[in-house]
Amino acid sequence: MSIPIRTTVVGSYPFPGWLEFATSHLNEFGAADKEEMIEDAVIAAIHDQVTAGLDVITDGEQTRLDFNLSFYGYIRGIQNNESETRKFGPPAHDQRGKHSIVETLTAPNGLGAVKEYERLKKLAPAGPTLKASVPGPYTLSGRLMPNAQYKDRYEITEALLPFVRKELEDLVAAGCKEITVDEPSMSCYAYKEDTKRFVDIFNRTVAGVVGKCNLSTHLCFGNFKGRPVGFRSIKPMLPDFLDMKVNEIHIEMANREFAEIELLAPFAEAMNVAVGIIDVKNYYIETVDDVVSRIRKCLQFVPAEKLSVAPDCGLSQTARWASRQKLINMVKGAKLVRATL
Repeated sequence: MSIPIRTTVVGSYPFPGWLEFATSHLNEFGAADKEEMIEDAVIAAIHDQVTAGLDVITDGEQTRLDFNLSFYGYIRGIQNNESETRKFGPPAHDQRGKHSIVETLTAPNGLGAVKEYERLKKLAPAGPTLKASVPGPYTLSGRLMPNAQYKDRYEITEALLPFVRKELEDLVAAGCKEITVDEPSMSCYAYKEDTKRFVDIFNRTVAGVVGKCNLSTHLCFGNFKGRPVGFRSIKPMLPDFLDMKVNEIHIEMANREFAEIELLAPFAEAMNVAVGIIDVKNYYIETVDDVVSRIRKCLQFVPAEKLSVAPDCGLSQTARWASRQKLINMVKGAKLVRATL
């Protein structure tokens, strides 16, 4: 990593309000209209990130209307029956429907991430590093119901793994130099599942791109409607997650008030560390002084040349005005600390 205290993002960025509106009126638009809307939304996401001064930017995942569902649209054999168990009351994960598998799972045309990256490459200015993100197969399996062919979540994961692996390889072939594999389900369930099995799944997924790009993974404790999902502790991930074949690991810290910050040290011995220092679940706007203080905490456990700073998670659940100012202050704080090195 050439930039000390590099500034980056996880992947998603809030949709413009007009895009949210348009998605509920898609039948009123033609194919060219839809592509123009997508490009406009990506341009807006790029603008906010570039204006903030980030070293690494994404397309804001503006084509992904849901973390998993957008990918399910590329996979044959899934019946999108949205079987919600509860429709009313406070929003929780049981309001996110499960989907049936009705035949052998295939992805003959990939998962769409390459097209997203090509669009980003076309629209982004020179300067910042361009990053693509893809959910890992274990996380991607989370909303699919087992059946006679795929008897549990792990069997579904194994069926999805080749699709994700191929997508990563195709991204590298398209020239993508920075890729994140999002596996929040692994960090959410590390306290009760076989972490060695998680690492084996992950390493087989990324085997074809190790050493060919700056490869990272994003581990967090979930963010649905601003709510975490899993048991929020890093400790169950250790020591097994140190064996993940990545250049950088992203760990949520701000929302947890920097609990277990000392556990960043063993990760920093094995890989670079991107620390979430901006809370995406809170509408308190971190000041530049806050950012400086938080980065200095991180530097006690991660050397500057191995440290990146980012929001805890994707920004898709955070209002755009807040996301914009949080990123601006994060970059200003990082530059101030960088200047003192």
